[in-house]
Amino acid sequence: MLRPGVHLRIASLRTGSGKRAMTGLRAPLARRVFPCSGWDIIDPSHKVEEELIPSYKSEDFYPARIGEVFNHRYQVVGKLGYGSSATVWLCRDLLDHRYVSLKINTVSTTVAREIEVYGHLETIKSSHAGQSCLRPLIEVFQAQSPDGYDTHDCLVHPPLGISLDQLTALLPDGVMTSAMVRTTMRNILAALDFLHTEAGVIHTDLQPNNILLGIKDDSILSQFEQAEFETPIPRKVLKDRTIYLSRPLRISYGTPVLCDLGEARVGTDQQLGDIMPDIYRAPEVILGMAWDSKVDIWNVGMLMWDLFEHRHLFKARNSARELDDGCHLAEMQAVLGRPPAKFLGRSERSNLFWDKNGDWKDAASIPDYDLYTLEERLKGDEKDNFLRFLRRMLRWLPEERASAKDLLFDPWLMHGLFK
Repeated sequence: MLRPGVHLRIASLRTGSGKRAMTGLRAPLARRVFPCSGWDIIDPSHKVEEELIPSYKSEDFYPARIGEVFNHRYQVVGKLGYGSSATVWLCRDLLDHRYVSLKINTVSTTVAREIEVYGHLETIKSSHAGQSCLRPLIEVFQAQSPDGYDTHDCLVHPPLGISLDQLTALLPDGVMTSAMVRTTMRNILAALDFLHTEAGVIHTDLQPNNILLGIKDDSILSQFEQAEFETPIPRKVLKDRTIYLSRPLRISYGTPVLCDLGEARVGTDQQLGDIMPDIYRAPEVILGMAWDSKVDIWNVGMLMWDLFEHRHLFKARNSARELDDGCHLAEMQAVLGRPPAKFLGRSERSNLFWDKNGDWKDAASIPDYDLYTLEERLKGDEKDNFLRFLRRMLRWLPEERASAKDLLFDPWLMHGLFK
């Protein structure tokens, strides 16, 4: 549940006030002085971290420094990670005496849609258990670049542990067990049931790096901070900025939490536009149809497969390794069978890939496999039940996909729950 006062904080910070009443608060913590030496210097000619992103422009990223204080309260402890549109830092909240996660967006990144969604979620009065499976927003503010010309939107969240893509990389064979997949899916489906049925929100961007483990023991955060004193992280020192290496967090063993509402939409019916990570895109999105909350259900099926299997279900690439809708749809037909005429009739773009009789036009070769042959980890009834559960999500017609609530009570997902 969002913390009370988030909406007011957002409004006041947008006007540039950046102030907060101190009544009833504990005395602020003193700023901590971090070491000024003792780290390895990275060769300036070597690209590291965000510099490795093909679209990287240094001037778009805020040059944050360990020890820096943002918005008069958040002192940077260390770097948690980075992406094409932001860097993420662990901070000490000097006023509330806790740790927070600070996401500093690039100059070109707007968070207006994400703030709209969080503001909408704040208005929902609910006791739905799925709320606890969503990462809340604490505060949003703007930081001015050192040159004084640009501003960066900054989002403050409770800190969480490593993402599922980081977790699976640490597991034997790089995949989850059936029990781990079940636990993860229960949390994600609970979050989606709340979003779809009570909040009227579609997430649209379910992928392993948007699902983080909860933190049961805050000591991993204090240990993260202490490590910066004892063994400061290597960094690359440039004229206008320092590029820090990200410091990994220990595995936190908390339950999975759904994050990143930057691509979410308010309203669960008749949405338009290209959404979803490319290999996860639902068929109605590829064909330019209107879409609804059932794109999230398709997305859950794709996510579950990736967490459990050794390969993506769909490559969606041609021989030149370029994203190719024809190849993607051909793979879907191999796994799902021929699409119903009712589905194809919803988009004129269907004519590019199927003829008037619903036969494939050979825009790309249909692979010689099916869902059963692709699944290689399970056998017998366990395999049949897993694939039956998966097929409830992966359907051509969105209205035939099960709801998040229905999936939560599927026998495969509930297996072992009451032992």
